[in-house]
Amino acid sequence: MSRYSVRTLTSDDFSTLMAMEDALFEVCREGVLGPYYVRLCCDFFADSCFLLEDDGRPVGYLLSFVRQREAYCTTLALLPSCQGTRAIIHLLRAFITRIIDEVEVCWFTVEEESQAVRALHAMLGAEEQDVRPDFYGIGNARIVSKIDRAGFERARPRLERLGIVPRRVEVQASAVEVLQ
Repeated sequence: MSRYSVRTLTSDDFSTLMAMEDALFEVCREGVLGPYYVRLCCDFFADSCFLLEDDGRPVGYLLSFVRQREAYCTTLALLPSCQGTRAIIHLLRAFITRIIDEVEVCWFTVEEESQAVRALHAMLGAEEQDVRPDFYGIGNARIVSKIDRAGFERARPRLERLGIVPRRVEVQASAVEVLQ
């Protein structure tokens, strides 16, 4: 049994997320997420935002929001002790399972220098669209990537093999069980 668990955010997670933000990102050029944004995620977009726990201790989070048929994945963060482990799979499973059959497109942004994150986006099926200069202020560019419906479908077999999304056969079997 995995020591990791993932759940959607609650209003009570605000302080935990802000403390993790400070610990992980306060040395970055763009700084930490503002408390207003974190509060919105905890209170209004909680159904598409996730907290990763290791034996009950918060170790990571994924913040996103869904608007109509579009998802915007804005932040994926793991404590250093979980980086380079399979912990990220648990957050990705929760997020992709939440959106894959609901949205037509999912958007990401990433620093050009962040090869690991760019590779992760590509593994999920995202394609880089353009570079936005000064995205987070002067001299702070971001690559904008997206996965569209066709990209989700191309990536689905790989995502199923990796355990990020349930196999369609499992989903169909579950639906049949519910109907019986």
